[in-house]
Amino acid sequence: QDTDEFILPTGASKTRGRFELAFFTIGGCCMTGAAFGALNGLRLGLKETQNMPWSKPRNVQILNMVTRQGALWANTLGSLALLYSAFGVVIEKTRGAEDDLNTIAAGTLTGMLYKSTGRV
Repeated sequence: QDTDEFILPTGASKTRGRFELAFFTIGGCCMTGAAFGALNGLRLGLKETQNMPWSKPRNVQILNMVTRQGALWANTLGSLALLYSAFGVVIEKTRGAEDDLNTIAAGTLTGMLYKSTGRV
């Protein structure tokens, strides 16, 4: 079959633009951050409570560490993805071109803004 699988509006491209991909990027980074943070929180919780016997207080402390770290990492990576996507969309609309220079510029600007806040 040589026909298209999807019906596209006249003049529309077959690939997703940077704006459409931004939603996937932001959501994916939030989910990845939450998963990584939860695993890190579990590691830290087990390390901090290693001298405690298995009981409800220990379980609650570990669970608190998991949720706290999960939220922290999800917010951090989601914010970075939001900045990267916003810079990418603005640069693409400003330049009127879709190329690798947009990606490099968006990544550079995101890194510069992130480091300018004094974070390591």
